[in-house]
Formats: sequence, structure tokens, C-alpha cells
Amino acid sequence: MAEHAFALVDGTFSEFLAGDLLVKPADQPWERQHYFSLRRAVFSDEQQLLAQDKDEKDFQAIPIVAVAHHCGMPEQVIGAVRIYQSEPGVWYGGRLCVERQYRRHAMIGKALVNEAVSRAIDLGCQTFLATVQQANEGYFHSLHWHTLKTLDLLGHPHCLMQARLERYPFMARQTSLLRKKAAAHD
Repeated sequence: MAEHAFALVDGTFSEFLAGDLLVKPADQPWERQHYFSLRRAVFSDEQQLLAQDKDEKDFQAIPIVAVAHHCGMPEQVIGAVRIYQSEPGVWYGGRLCVERQYRRHAMIGKALVNEAVSRAIDLGCQTFLATVQQANEGYFHSLHWHTLKTLDLLGHPHCLMQARLERYPFMARQTSLLRKKAAAHD
């Protein structure tokens, strides 16, 4: 029987990516810290759009994170978005970002947008808007948004877009429907 030797080369194994994900408001101090770190890494360091990622909207915004879990334990914030109310009934989403190594999983961005819009609806949203980099306009069309107008922000083309709220779940309604289904089975 021939003996085989295998060399372990750095490129032999790909980096481990957690498969379990929870999307929720950032309510733990470490989640908020990682939320801001991820935003800075994407918008300031990688894209060089903003010298300082934080702004006055962060004081009223609800930060939402996608947290990767490993063996049932929260491990890393891999996605982020914020929502805030600009006037009664009008909400904005912004600073949507996903950790570079997780971007090939298009579902993470979709889950963040779904949570952002659904949570705003639950809080009384009647109009949900976002200013989106024009390169991402098609992605948002696939998530049931439409373009209101194009604009130039920070020297880059952007679009003001609006979510079609009827295409998003209403969290309180879903919860009550689940309770009714559970009660019907008892």
C-alpha cells in the first residue's frame, strides 16, 4: 500500500463562515460597538465615502444588526443598517452594509432590509425611504423598491428610493397570526 503525504498550504482551507444568523436591533453594548466598527470599515475605510461615518441621525436611529452565531452563541456582527423617523409617518433607512466575506450571501442584505422596513411599519411608518448608491439601485428594485429620483451625494451618484410597504410583513400582525395559528392547534 502506497503512503500518501499531504502538505497543508494556506490556500487549502477557506475561511470558516458561520451559517446561523439573527437579524435584530443592536441592544447589547458589544453589538453597538461592532455595528459602528462595521459601518466605519465599509463607508470610511473601504469605500472612502465618508471621513466620519457617524452623524446627527445616529442619536435617534435604531441600529439593526445581523449577528452570526457559531454553536448557538453570538459571534460577530456581519451586517448593519439603521432606521430613523424624519417626520411623523416618514422613516428612512441608511448605512446598509455587510462584512466583505459575507457579501456573496445576498440573503443577509435582504434580511437587514426586511427587518428595517418591517420594524418601521410596526412603529407607524407610512412612507419608508432610503438614499441608495446608484450601483445598488437594481438590487433594491428586486426587494420591491422604486426610484423616486437620482441625485449626487458626496460626489457619487445616488438614488432616492421608496419601499413598497405592502410587500413587507407587519411584525405585530405576523405575531398575532402566529398566536392564532398556535391557539387553533391546541
